[in-house]
Amino acid sequence: MSVTLAKAAWDHPPTVVGYRRLAIRRFNWVLCLGGPPLTALVCMGLVPHAGTALALLIILVLPYLPWVIVAYFRRRRVAAVLQAYPWQEWPCRHQRRRNGSPATVAVPFREDFTAMFRIIPFPVPLATLEDGHPDRIWFAGDPRFGGVVSPVGGHYPVRVVPHTPRREECGGEGFELARRVGLVRGSGKGTRT
Repeated sequence: MSVTLAKAAWDHPPTVVGYRRLAIRRFNWVLCLGGPPLTALVCMGLVPHAGTALALLIILVLPYLPWVIVAYFRRRRVAAVLQAYPWQEWPCRHQRRRNGSPATVAVPFREDFTAMFRIIPFPVPLATLEDGHPDRIWFAGDPRFGGVVSPVGGHYPVRVVPHTPRREECGGEGFELARRVGLVRGSGKGTRT
C-alpha cells in the first residue's frame, strides 16, 4: 500500500537539497575524471613523463568518462520527474549481486505487479542509507517506465530504470506525463539513462 506524501516530490524541502547534492556529486565526477587527463595534456612538453601519464589516464578513465558525462546532463531528467510526480512510500526488497553490490530494487506496486528497478548510472546501496527503514522506499515516477527513488525522507534521490523494459506498456493513463518528463522516448520505448 502506498502513501502519497506531497503534490510533487519537489515540494518536499529535503528532496531539493538532495537533488542539489546529486548535481554537485555528478559535477565532481566529471571534474575528477576529466580534469587529470586535461591537465596531463596541457603539461605535455613542459613536464617530463606527461605523455606517459596522459596515456595511463586515458586507459584508466576513458571507459567511465562517457557514463559520467551522460549522468551529469541527465540530472535534469531527475529534476523533471521530481517536479511532476509525488513521492509515494512503498515496501521494497534490495536484491544483491554475488559480490554484495546492489543489483536491483523490487517494489510491489500491486499484488500482481512487482517492478524491478536498476539504479543508474552506478549502483547505490540505498539499504545502508535508509535511517532505520531498509524495507521501505520513496518512489516518484511511473512504475512502468521508472523514475526516482530515495531512502525514506527524500534526502537522496537517484534515478531508476526498469530492469527489463517492455515496449508493450506504451499508452494508457500517465503515458503523456511520462513522455513529457523524459521517462519515455517519442517512440514509446522507455529511456535507459
